[in-house]
Amino acid sequence: MLAIATGSLLSISLAANASSLISSTEYLDYEFPVSVQEQCYEKNNCPEIEVKYLNTNQDWLNDIVNKRVNNIVINSKMSESPVSQATDKKTAKTAIDDFVKSQFMDMPEEVRWSYSLTVTPEYLGHVKLGQGEDLELFNISSYVFTGGAHGMPFSEYLIFDPANKQQITLDNMIQTGQQSRFNALAYDAYKSWVKSIDEDVKSYEQNWPFVASEDVSLTDKGVNIRYQPYAIGPYAYGMPVLMIPYNKLAGILKPRFMPSS
Repeated sequence: MLAIATGSLLSISLAANASSLISSTEYLDYEFPVSVQEQCYEKNNCPEIEVKYLNTNQDWLNDIVNKRVNNIVINSKMSESPVSQATDKKTAKTAIDDFVKSQFMDMPEEVRWSYSLTVTPEYLGHVKLGQGEDLELFNISSYVFTGGAHGMPFSEYLIFDPANKQQITLDNMIQTGQQSRFNALAYDAYKSWVKSIDEDVKSYEQNWPFVASEDVSLTDKGVNIRYQPYAIGPYAYGMPVLMIPYNKLAGILKPRFMPSS
C-alpha cells in the first residue's frame, strides 16, 4: 500500500531582512494510518492535512513558534475536552491520527466530503521602535473543517525580541496599572469599527458586546488588536482587527514600545 504523506518540502516565505532574520516554512512529514489510507482511497475523500513548521536561522525562535504550532494541532479537534498544554511533535502526530480517523467514525456512509486541518506560521516582518532594536512579528493561522456550513479559522500574532530571545506579550508592553486605560481605548476602537458596519451601535453591542483581546501586534502606526470569529461579530465578519494609534498610547505603553520622537 502506498503511503500518503505531506512530505518535507521547503517553502520559502521571506528572505533576509534588515535584522538578518531568514524565515521559511517546511511541511510536517506525516503519513495517514494504514486503515485511513484504505478507506479514503476507496471513497476518494482523504482528509486534507497541511501542517507547516517555522524554519529560520534562529533556533530559539523556531522552538517557541513550533511548540505553539504543535499545541494548535493537538487542540484542533473541536470537542468539549479540556485544552491540552502539550507541545511536542509526537503528540501532535497522534492528534492528527485521531483527527483523520474520526472522519470515518463520524461521517455517514453516503457522505463524501473530507475533513481538513491546516496550520501555518508566517513571518510578517519587523518593526523598530523606541530603543532602536528590531522586534520580529509573526502570525500563526489555522483552519479546521469537520463538516457543516463552514470550517473554523483561527489566527494569532506573535511578537519576539531577538536581543533577549523572548516572546513579547501585551502584558509585557503595558505599563503597570494601565491595563484599564488600554481596554478603554480598545473599546473606543470597537465602537468605531461597529459604526462602519452598523448604524445602531447600541443595538449591535447588545448582540455582540465588546470583550478584551490580548492577540496584538505592532505596526508603524499603532497596536493592532485581532478578534477570532464570533468574538465580537458573526462569522461572516471574519476576524476583525482594531487599531489604537501610538498618539493615544503615551503613558500606557512602555517607552521601548513607542516610536522614537
